[in-house]
Amino acid sequence: MTIEVGQNAPDFELAADNGEKVKLSDLKGRFVVLYFYPKDMTPGCTTQACDFRDLYTSFKELDAVILGVSPDPEVKHQKFKEKHDLPFTLLVDEDHAVAEKYGVWKLKKNFGKEYMGIERSTFIIDKEGKIVKEWRKVKVKGHVEEALQYIKDNLA
Repeated sequence: MTIEVGQNAPDFELAADNGEKVKLSDLKGRFVVLYFYPKDMTPGCTTQACDFRDLYTSFKELDAVILGVSPDPEVKHQKFKEKHDLPFTLLVDEDHAVAEKYGVWKLKKNFGKEYMGIERSTFIIDKEGKIVKEWRKVKVKGHVEEALQYIKDNLA
């Protein structure tokens, strides 16, 4: 499935790191920064999460909710949040159904091995629930700042 800018963001309900359920449609009226990442506790994913942490207040001031999504289980998300003092919600997509809805569950190659996994991607969803910006195959360095700047320049 391919989604595009201008379309309604596919709705979902996932378990959060705190055991509660988060439903995307319940966040209408706020901007949502929905980012998909491969795995808790890995170098790139840790850097990206810490960049979101460091700019969390700036996103919050723009009425933007940050949601991180990976296939990791709730307990691993909890440890990741605690270790890096992450102030935003991490969502559990163990069956990668939401990743598939957003077209980020891809065939990956690493050291000659092929496997299915998350392609690091970020989606900005406006207050009406439409996707207004997407980044696929994200390079971590400078990405969070770019996402924040997009909201400031185009939505705030």
